[in-house]
Amino acid sequence: MKSLYSFIIKPLSERYENVKKVEGKELIINSNIEDHRFVSKKAVVVSTPAAYTTKINIGDEVYVHHNIFRRWYDMRGNEKNSATFFKDDLYFAYPEQIYMYNLKSHLDYCFVAPIKNKSYLSTSKEQEHFGILKYSNSALEAAGITPGTLVVFTPYSEFEFIIEGERLYCMKSNDIAITHEYEGHEEEYNPSWAQSS
Repeated sequence: MKSLYSFIIKPLSERYENVKKVEGKELIINSNIEDHRFVSKKAVVVSTPAAYTTKINIGDEVYVHHNIFRRWYDMRGNEKNSATFFKDDLYFAYPEQIYMYNLKSHLDYCFVAPIKNKSYLSTSKEQEHFGILKYSNSALEAAGITPGTLVVFTPYSEFEFIIEGERLYCMKSNDIAITHEYEGHEEEYNPSWAQSS
């Protein structure tokens, strides 16, 4: 079973990640299917495209766009699968919908860790649009932007992911606006709820 241009994937565990374990008990944190924040973004590759070769192999763990597994209600109130649904527990994913495979950035995507806000004049816990590059890609590395670089990224370009217990923002290379010199007080901001995922 192969698709011509798409990967065929299945959720790594469940379609939605709306249960957290707290002190050995399960806590339901969301019961709404429309909220994209609780849709699983972790998947396993079942089949690769037939039309071209790729570095992604069958069995690889990938991080994907949240709308792949998302369900929704039509105007009559009927629950529906996303347009990427194939059959059973299988879904199609275009290459552009895969952001990471085996903890390596895919295509022109990269991942940035937010940093703590040190300003006493702000109530925000993280400094907006600043971060530390965690997972780079070949285009950024060719420009000398490697993991550990302090970067500034464009507004509304980031998508939140929890990867290996760390909250990271996914974005494209073009969304990295500038690199920034360390001032010495920068510290990654990783909330405790992300570490328990």
